[in-house]
Formats: sequence, C-alpha cells, structure tokens
Amino acid sequence: MGFMLPSPTNPREHARALMSQKENIEAELDAQFSILKVNNVDMTTPLVDQEGFPRADVDVYAIRHARRRINELRNDYKAVMNKIETALQAVYDPSAVGSLPTASEEVAQHTSLTDSAESLLAFARVDAVAPSSPAAEAGLRREDLILKFGSLARSSFTANSLQPLADLVSVNENREIQVIISRSEETMSLKLTPRKGWGGRGMLGCHIVPHES
Repeated sequence: MGFMLPSPTNPREHARALMSQKENIEAELDAQFSILKVNNVDMTTPLVDQEGFPRADVDVYAIRHARRRINELRNDYKAVMNKIETALQAVYDPSAVGSLPTASEEVAQHTSLTDSAESLLAFARVDAVAPSSPAAEAGLRREDLILKFGSLARSSFTANSLQPLADLVSVNENREIQVIISRSEETMSLKLTPRKGWGGRGMLGCHIVPHES
C-alpha cells in the first residue's frame, strides 16, 4: 500500500506537506534497502540455490517483502515528486499552474525561443562554474544570465532571494531541467540535470546570484 498524499490547503502548506512526504518515503526506502544490504543481496540476486530450493543463508521472506515494498515506494516517490513540482509552481507562479509544457510542447517552444525570450527578464547570473559539474556539462558559463529555470521566471521571485530555484533543484535530482539563458546578447536553451556525487558541492556545481535587469 502506497503513501497517502495530503489534501491541498494553501499552496505553501501543500508544498511543505509534500516535501515531508518525500522525506518519509526516502527514509523508508533507506530502511528497506538496508534489509537487502544486511543479507548481501540486491533487487535481482537469486533467492534459490542451484537445486531450486530457497537459500538457507539469507532471510528469503524479509528480502521478498523488502523488494516488493521498494517497488511500491519507488512508484510513490515518482508520484510525489511530480506533485511537488506542481505545488512549487503554485507557490511561486500561480498563474502558470495547469499550463506546464509537455515534452512535445517544449520542442515547439524551442523553435520559437527567440520570440518568447523577448518577454523574459534575467533574474539571476552565473557567478562561477566548477569543472566537470552538472552545470559545466549542461554548457553553463560564468556571467550567463538566467531568463528562465524550469518553470521559474523573474515573476517567481521576490526581493533578492533565489529560494524558489533552490527548491526546484532539490526536487529534481537526476531529472532534466530546461534553462533559458542570455549570453553576449544571444538567447540559448540548455538542459541541466541536477545530481549528487559528481565530485563537488551541491547538485549543480555552480554559484548563482540574483541579478537586477
């Protein structure tokens, strides 16, 4: 049985509840994977011996239960991540909720990038990019101006805080984000995939600061 998702209240509380749900799923996934680790098996290790009998050196029942639960939790995790992305959109740009582009629509958007970017204003600047980082692999460079980051545009931000961007990155680990930038008066579309374990700090490997047009 999967996790129950919270009923929406106001957008910010709904997003916070979903983030808590995500953390709970991650914690249980860790617990279930620890069962596999203790038995020195993974999701595909055979649980029968060469003669077809259940292995006596592992807890077959616990492993089967853990594997089944992991599959359920992975589905729950995918669902809650999608809901978090929509919830964050409602918090930072309510007018865009319900109008997030599909993959095919993104292709169409890319062909008219120059036209659509004319109405976009830079809200952040790339101050530094670490070598071999996700940002570097995406093609980001120092002094690039960010016009759009995923679903976030200038209207998504208040004061000099880039918290909405940090929130979006945190829920999109290993998921591609479209980033529209301005470089030397040229508008470009890049694909950035946040991830851990690339060899440096954070999931982007770049320093982004607020920018006032």
